[in-house]
Amino acid sequence: MEKQVVDGLREVFQSGRSRPLQYRKQQLGALHRLITEHQEDIEQALKQDLNRNTYNTSLFELISIENDIKLAESEMADWAAPRPVKKNLNSALDNVYIKPEPLGVVLIIGTWNYPWAMILQPLVGAIAAGNAAVLKPSELSEHSARLMKELLPLYLDKEMYQVVTGGVPETQELLRQRFDHIFYTGSSMVGKLVMEAAARHLTPVTLELGGKSPCYVDKNCDIAVACRRITWGKFANCGQTCIAPDYILCEPSIQDRIVEEIQKTLLEFYQTDPKSSPDYCRIINTRHFDRVLALMNECTIALGGESDRSQCYIAPTVLKDVLPHFKIMQEEIFGPLLPIVTVNGLSEAIQFINAREKPLALYVFSSDKTVIKRMLAETSSGGVTVNDVLMHYTVDTLPFGGVGNSGMGRYHGKHTFDQLSHHRACLIKSFAMEGLNDARYPPLTAARLRKAKFFMQHRLCSCSGICVWAVIATLLAIGLLVALIVCCFLDSDISTGIFVAIAKNGLYGSK
Repeated sequence: MEKQVVDGLREVFQSGRSRPLQYRKQQLGALHRLITEHQEDIEQALKQDLNRNTYNTSLFELISIENDIKLAESEMADWAAPRPVKKNLNSALDNVYIKPEPLGVVLIIGTWNYPWAMILQPLVGAIAAGNAAVLKPSELSEHSARLMKELLPLYLDKEMYQVVTGGVPETQELLRQRFDHIFYTGSSMVGKLVMEAAARHLTPVTLELGGKSPCYVDKNCDIAVACRRITWGKFANCGQTCIAPDYILCEPSIQDRIVEEIQKTLLEFYQTDPKSSPDYCRIINTRHFDRVLALMNECTIALGGESDRSQCYIAPTVLKDVLPHFKIMQEEIFGPLLPIVTVNGLSEAIQFINAREKPLALYVFSSDKTVIKRMLAETSSGGVTVNDVLMHYTVDTLPFGGVGNSGMGRYHGKHTFDQLSHHRACLIKSFAMEGLNDARYPPLTAARLRKAKFFMQHRLCSCSGICVWAVIATLLAIGLLVALIVCCFLDSDISTGIFVAIAKNGLYGSK
C-alpha cells in the first residue's frame, strides 16, 4: 500500500502539476482554510491526546502554522525566483544564477508532542517548494492522526499530498521506499534509524531531534524574572517540548532562591493544584509516564513529585542537588521534571555543557555581557536564547534545527523552502566573442595561462548586468583608443603628408 502511494505521487509530480506558483498558492490557501474551518476539531483532538486546552493549542501550534502559510503565500514568488550570483571576468557576459527547483516526493514524519505543527509546518515549505508529500503523523497522538487523515483530502490535492497512518510497521514500510527527501522530527535514537534507511537510496534527510538543553542561570541576573520564564518554558505541554530547558546550571549560593522563585511562579500559573488546572497538560501515555517517573528515583525532590498513573499526571517537579551521574542526566527528560545541577561559576558551566552532546537549544540568563559573550563564543548548540526560553523558535527568519546529536538541517519560513528545494547552478553562455575563450584552449602557453588566470581571478558584482556592460564598454573604448594611437604612429608619415598638402592647397585643393 505504501509503495502504491509513493509511486502514485511521483507519477503526478513528474507530470509538472506543482511547477506553477499559482497551483502552490492554491494549495497553501486550502491548507489555511483547513486550519481555520476546523480549529475546534483540532482543539478537541489535542484535548483528547494531551489534555491541552484551546488557548495553548493556538499559542503553541496553530498561530505558527498560520504565520508560516501567510509568509509563504506572500514571499514564495521571490523565494522561487532565480538568484543572481557574483561573476568573474571569465563569465562576465554569461547569465549565471541559482534556480530553486522542487526535489520531488518528500516524506514528513511527525511527532506526538505537537502533532499538527510538526507535520504542517514542514508541509508548508514542501508545498511552497513545489514538492509532493507523504505525511506520517505519530500513532501516539491517535486522535490528531485520525483527524488529519480525514481532513487533508478534503482540502488538498489528494494526488499530491497523502496521509499514511499506523505504527512502526507502516513507518518501516514507508522508509523502504525511495523518497527525494525525508523530514523527521523525534528522538535521536529513531533519527539514526531514519538516516540509515535513507542511506540505502542516498536520500537527503532533515532530522529535528532533541537532547538535553541546558539553562545556565548566572547569579548576576533578575532571578525572579528568569525563574518565571524558565517555569513557563519547562512545564508548558507538561515538559514535552524538544527545546524545553532540560536542566538548570547555577552556583550553589542561588539554588534555594531559584527553587523559591519557581515555587511562586507555579502557584501563579497553576494555583495550588496543577492537576485541576486547565492550563496543565498530561503525559502522552502510561509507557512515557513510567519512564519519566523512574528518572526521579535517585533525586531529592524540592517541589512537586505527585503523580497519578490513571490520568498520566505528573506534577511540576523541581529536583535539587542533582549529580551528573544520575540517570536523569543521561537522557532527555521530556517531562515535567526540572533538575538543578550546581557548578562553581561560568567556566565550569561551559565545561559541563561541552562535555556532553551538542543540544538543540541553550539558554543563559545573565545581566553581565561578558558572561553572555563567553557562553555564546565557547559553546555550540542548534539555537540559543538569552534571558528567555523557547522564543528563538517563534522567529520565522531564524533557522531552527540541531547540530550533531540534536539533528541536521533547518526549517521555518524561507529556510524550509530552501531545505526542501534543489538549488540548481545555472550558466547560460552565448556563441558570441569566442576569441575570449582562446586562453583555455590548446595549445596552452604561459601567456594564455596568465590571461586565463586574470579573467578567472577578477570577480564582478552580482548586479543585473549594468556594471558588466560598463566594464566591457570601458575595455572596448580603451582598446579603440589604443588602436587609434597605434594607427597614428604607424601612419605618421602619411598623416604628415596629408596635413602638409591641406596646408598648401586648402581642404578642396587649389583652383
